[in-house]
Amino acid sequence: MTHHPDDGTFADDDPPSKTRRKKEMQALQDLGEQLVALSVERLRKVPMPETLFEAVREAQRITAHGARRRQMQYIGKLMRNIEPEPIQAQLDIFNGVSRAEIARQHRLEKLREDLLADERALGRVTELWPQADLQHLRNLRRNALKEREQAKPPRAYRELFRVLRELEEGGCAPVDAAPDEDLAGDERE
Repeated sequence: MTHHPDDGTFADDDPPSKTRRKKEMQALQDLGEQLVALSVERLRKVPMPETLFEAVREAQRITAHGARRRQMQYIGKLMRNIEPEPIQAQLDIFNGVSRAEIARQHRLEKLREDLLADERALGRVTELWPQADLQHLRNLRRNALKEREQAKPPRAYRELFRVLRELEEGGCAPVDAAPDEDLAGDERE
């Protein structure tokens, strides 16, 4: 802080310390590392200048360690001249959505395993989703257990997961809309 003797006030116009500047530059370089780790599709969704986008794409192509390190420093230098908050916000969205989706899939996988282990888990499904077609779920459960016993490909096992996912999303599809070859093959004339 600087004391102004004229008016007796203090001003915070001291330049930041060298350590603070280094930490800020390292944070920008770390942000650049996160950008380099993104797929091209996600990278295009991040709000950034074209020069930074091209520098990140170039860093993704470089394999030599020294050249990559220099490119990362260049990305950090470019990022000094832009506002990093919108970039960080978009990266947080990507990471948050991914974590939520992974947690959702784990929850549904556990429910599917519970259904296969014990038919009474169907009660939990009806508590969560009253619109669920219990007969269809029982058929999928039975077929999945049969497939597991006979070491067949897990078609019904996957279908059971798909149905649970649709129920959670609120788009409970009618039984006729779901392809089920085993049930179609049982029809007799």
